[in-house]
Amino acid sequence: MRFAWLARLGLACALLFVPAASLLAQDFPSRNVHIVVPLAAGSGMDVVVRIYGEELGKALGKPVVVENQPGAALMLAAQNVARAAPDGHTLVVASSPVMAVNPTLYKKVNYDAAKDFVPIALYAQSPFVLITNPAFGAETAKDFIKKAQAAADPITYATTGAGTLQFLTMETLKRDHNFKAAHVAYRSPPQIATDIVGGHVVSSFSETGAALTLIQDGKIKALGITASTRHPALPQVPTLAEALGLPGFEAVSWHVLMAPSATPRPIVDRLHAAMTKITADAAFQKRVSDVGLMPLVPRSIADIEKYIKSERDRWSKVVTELGLAGTL
Repeated sequence: MRFAWLARLGLACALLFVPAASLLAQDFPSRNVHIVVPLAAGSGMDVVVRIYGEELGKALGKPVVVENQPGAALMLAAQNVARAAPDGHTLVVASSPVMAVNPTLYKKVNYDAAKDFVPIALYAQSPFVLITNPAFGAETAKDFIKKAQAAADPITYATTGAGTLQFLTMETLKRDHNFKAAHVAYRSPPQIATDIVGGHVVSSFSETGAALTLIQDGKIKALGITASTRHPALPQVPTLAEALGLPGFEAVSWHVLMAPSATPRPIVDRLHAAMTKITADAAFQKRVSDVGLMPLVPRSIADIEKYIKSERDRWSKVVTELGLAGTL
């Protein structure tokens, strides 16, 4: 008798909970929705968030406010949102470094990349382009490697810091093709492109958007894209997979909108449905391409989670193999 009574009580509680969860989703949002961006205003990531933020606000019936919180190697925004109320009103844009690289690279990370977030939309990727000054004389990625191997002194390459995806990609290329290259750290991707034009540094795996105009004007030589497909704005530039005969090679940063993991599923599903509609639109995808990024086809939440885990496993292995785990 006691077991039957407990079973009836459990069923009653479950029936009460289901309408409550649905009601919570119907009442959401009750105020402005904030999207926290880990880069400064005006960056490619920020521009895209402001594009879809306006449309998301229309879909939800409440304004979407973009907050820029740069700092701590892109981790400040993530750690703040991980601690935010899990009610759908505070979201964060995360990227490959935050979710896949930094947890292995840094000694201390104030969030759990695997447990603290649930994905809403994986909507864009930022490929890198191997660039050199035309005077360096490399017409292809293979030429670049041969000239680097033959150089009496290490060639130079620039990134925005040790541990970035661009840094890891060049260090992997050095290891796999046995050439020497000295790293030069910069604060700004546009300054890297400018200094390559000026001959102050030989090469870089640059953010595509930062070098796009200079490539199109012929002031910089583009030798390969790190995406798995060619960039729509640079269709003449092969992928590195094509250029070096590396099937399946890809090294890109990606942008994913996330919520705290304890956010009720009905709210997560509503946000996901709205973002799926927005990011599948051809006009949105063109605007993403126009700022140098590559739009992605919308995926299910489960597929996004699977992709992020695979990226975390892959980049964790790269960081460890290069002897960089826990060095920052």
